Amino acid sequence: MAEWQKTGWRSKPRVQMPDYTDADALARVEAKLAGYPPLVFAGEARRLKAELGKAARGEAFLLQGGDCAESFADFKADSIRDTFKVMLQMAIVLTYGAKVPVIKVGRMAGQFAKPRSAPVEVKDGVELPSYRGDIINELDFTPEARIPNPKKMLQAYTQAAATLNLLRAFSTGGFADVHHVHSWTLGFTDREEAQKYRDMAGRIQDTLDFIGAAGMTAETTHELGTVDFYTSHEALLLEYEEALTRVDSTSGKWVAGSGHMIWIGDRTRQPDGAHIEFARGVQNPIGMKCGPSTSVDDLKRNMATLNPENEPGRLTLIARFGAGTVGEHLPRLIRAVEEEGASVVWSCDPMHGNTIKSSSGYKTRPFDSVLREVQEFFAVHSAEGTIPGGVHFEMTGQDVTECTGGVRAVTDEDLSDRYHTACDPRLNASQSLELAFLVAEALSARRSAPAKVAAG
Repeated sequence: MAEWQKTGWRSKPRVQMPDYTDADALARVEAKLAGYPPLVFAGEARRLKAELGKAARGEAFLLQGGDCAESFADFKADSIRDTFKVMLQMAIVLTYGAKVPVIKVGRMAGQFAKPRSAPVEVKDGVELPSYRGDIINELDFTPEARIPNPKKMLQAYTQAAATLNLLRAFSTGGFADVHHVHSWTLGFTDREEAQKYRDMAGRIQDTLDFIGAAGMTAETTHELGTVDFYTSHEALLLEYEEALTRVDSTSGKWVAGSGHMIWIGDRTRQPDGAHIEFARGVQNPIGMKCGPSTSVDDLKRNMATLNPENEPGRLTLIARFGAGTVGEHLPRLIRAVEEEGASVVWSCDPMHGNTIKSSSGYKTRPFDSVLREVQEFFAVHSAEGTIPGGVHFEMTGQDVTECTGGVRAVTDEDLSDRYHTACDPRLNASQSLELAFLVAEALSARRSAPAKVAAG
């Protein structure tokens, strides 16, 4: 394979990317970004890769979650704090169920671009280019708003830098104290409708009480008061990615400076395409979405291209099929990975395959369908004797009404109350935490199953 260059993707077929009309303006923005500091550093990406290597072996579990698409207009410190807070709560519950460390990776500080199913939108007989995320164009349905504007990359960089600054402060400044985090979770389980999760929450509290009685507190034990929190996004806009790619002074290898982990979407994983070409040359952990159209041959080619040295933690395969179809597609892909002897993290994205249009006209995702896909994902891995290494959710810490169901029983009629997403429907804080309890139960059952067999 030819030696990699960060501009090499430009000679490959490109999809889901804008055509900028002002080449000079684009070049100026790219040059400016190329002189900015990277948002993340190579040592952080290497540390995440090592942790993901543990997830591939079943020694850790990946929790990846956050916004469908980050918004310039809704950029608020409280929103970042609330999503971070819910992810910490989810992580504690999942840690208890899995009995292994939970790797926390946000869809944050870079998730500004979105692939779309169609290049145009039609409203009232008017056809305009699709909205592709705030880093590219604007949501307003006007011809001017939908023109790709390269200057938006500079605003995305600024917002990502501010988000990372806040996340780093929250991670180490006392906000992440495990005792505080679990006290918030107990507030959720105190609700009458959340009674079925109270027992597990109580057992977690007993464990924390024991740890405290043994003298291990946030003041005496660093790990109880701080967390490692990483960022990730879909590397869709390659002009932005290239401009922030740097040489790691320690290893001499290239690193994507836009986020700790980047992923390739289900619509951009063509083996000979621009996105695979870019991702193969950076040393960050790489994710790749695998939908129903993923062929065994393409999967094998992409694994060989993206992870030729079969490095643990380098490649995460994010399965996204839709409830009721996991058993049809996932086994053949698992067997392809096993045939190649490839080291991958298998993660479940139960969001993208379960989007429907509600009776009230809103795009939504039923909580029961999301849960069912996760359950099917675990069942297939149990049958194949392989490791379910993580989950990937579109979620927010805000009390939105975008997905139906859950203990709060959001209905189709409720969707209009607080439907704030710019693109796809997200789980709200309550639904996210409830899902964590249910996944924790599945992880706990998986851990206890071998012991039962041995006892028999």
